[in-house]
Amino acid sequence: MVTDHRRTTRRPLADPSLVGLIRMPETGASPAIALLRRVFTAFSALAAAAIVVWLSGDGYVDNNSDTPISLGDAFYYATVSLSTTGYGDIVPVTPEARLLTTIVITPLRLLFLIVLVGTTVELLTERSRQAVRIDRWSRHVRNHTIVVGYGTKGRAAVETLLGDGAEPSDIVVVDTDRTQLDAASALGLVTVTGNATRSSVLRIAGLAQASAIVVATNRDDTAVLVTLTARELAPDVRIVASVRESENVHLLRQSGANSVIVSAETAGRLLGMATTTPSVVEVVEDLLTPDAGFAISERSVEESEVGGSPRHLADIVLGVVRGEDLFRVDASAVDALERGDRLLYIRKVTLPDED
Repeated sequence: MVTDHRRTTRRPLADPSLVGLIRMPETGASPAIALLRRVFTAFSALAAAAIVVWLSGDGYVDNNSDTPISLGDAFYYATVSLSTTGYGDIVPVTPEARLLTTIVITPLRLLFLIVLVGTTVELLTERSRQAVRIDRWSRHVRNHTIVVGYGTKGRAAVETLLGDGAEPSDIVVVDTDRTQLDAASALGLVTVTGNATRSSVLRIAGLAQASAIVVATNRDDTAVLVTLTARELAPDVRIVASVRESENVHLLRQSGANSVIVSAETAGRLLGMATTTPSVVEVVEDLLTPDAGFAISERSVEESEVGGSPRHLADIVLGVVRGEDLFRVDASAVDALERGDRLLYIRKVTLPDED
C-alpha cells in the first residue's frame, strides 16, 4: 500500500524538462525508417516531375538557351518548380505543356511540400508528444519493476521478468549508457537516463509506485549507494541487488536489500560443478530459464491442500513461504500447510509447438 508520504515525494512527470531523461518506447516504425520513407517519397516526386517535363520537352523553352530541354534541364526545372522557387528561365509555352503542368506538376509540388512540411512539423512536435506520453505513463504506472543497470545482469533480469509474463511497459530501465538504453527501448521498455545513486533519478523512474527494484550495477560500491537511496525513498519497496564479492553482502543487507545475489561466486560454483557433474549444471540452467523446459515458480496453497504435507503434492515442492519466512520442504514447521502459505515448486513450461 502506498503511504501519503510516498505520494508527496512523487515528482510531476509532465514537466517538459524530463523529455530526454525519460524515453517512451516507439510504437511504430523507428524515426530513421520514417525519415527515409519521406526522403524517398520526395525524391520520387522530383524524379516523376523531371521525367514528365523531359518527355514533353517540345512544350517547354529555355529562355537562356536555344537547345532542346535535356534530362538535366528537366531535373533543374522540377527542382525549382516543386520547391516553389521558380526562376522563370524554363517555362511551359504550349497549351499541352501548360495543361500538363496544371494536372501533374502542381499535384507533385503539393506532395513535395507536404512531405517537407510534415517532416519539419513532426520533428518540432516530437518533444511535445513525448511529454504527453510520459505524463500518461506516469499517471497509470503502478507496481512496476525498476532495473538499474542494463549490462549482462540487467538484461538477464529483464529477460526473466518478460519470460514470467511481465509486460514491457511494467519495466523501467535506468542507466547512463545511451547504447544500453537504446537496446532496452528496442524491447519496448521505458528508459530513464541518469545515475541511480541520485534520488531525483529514482523519483523520475517512479520508485514511489514501484513494487520492486533490481540493482544490477557493475560495481559493488555503486550497488550499495543505489540501495541506500532506494530504501530511503521507498521503505516498502522490494530491493534485489547483485554484488561481485561475498564480503559485500552484509553491506547490501544493512543498506536495506531484501535479497542479495553474489554473481561472481555463483558463476564460480557452476563452473566448478561443470567440471565433475555437467548434467547438474544443465538442470540448474534449465530451472533458471523461464521460457523453456522446467522453471521454479511460486503459487498460493489451494484450499484442498490446507492441512496436507507439501511432500505429498503432485507438484515438486522445494520450499514453503509462510509470512516472511522461507522453509525447506522437509522442515517440520511446514509438515501441515496453512492458509496463506505459498509454495515454491517446479513447473513445466509449455513451448509454443507443444500446444
